[in-house]
Amino acid sequence: MPDIQELPLLKSAKREAMVALGIWLAATIYSLGYCFKYGYGRDPESLTYVLGFPDWVFWGLVMPWGACTVVASVFAFCFMKDEELPQSGQ
Repeated sequence: MPDIQELPLLKSAKREAMVALGIWLAATIYSLGYCFKYGYGRDPESLTYVLGFPDWVFWGLVMPWGACTVVASVFAFCFMKDEELPQSGQ
C-alpha cells in the first residue's frame, strides 16, 4: 500500500480534536472525583453555599467547567488557525 502524505488540514483537525478531548477528559475526571468525594455521604449540616450553589456543586461543577470554557476559548481564538482547503483533483 503506498504511503499517502496527510493533508495539513487533516493534521490540524486531528491535533485540535485531541486538545478538545483532553480538555473535556480532564474536566470530567476532576468533576466526577470531586463530586463523589465531597457530595455523597455528607452530613447536611456541614453544607455551605458559594454564590447560591452548594459548595461541592460550585467547586466540582461550576468552577472546572467554567475554567474549561475559558481554556477552550483561549485555544480556539489564539492557537487554532485556518488552513487552505485543497483544490479539487489534488
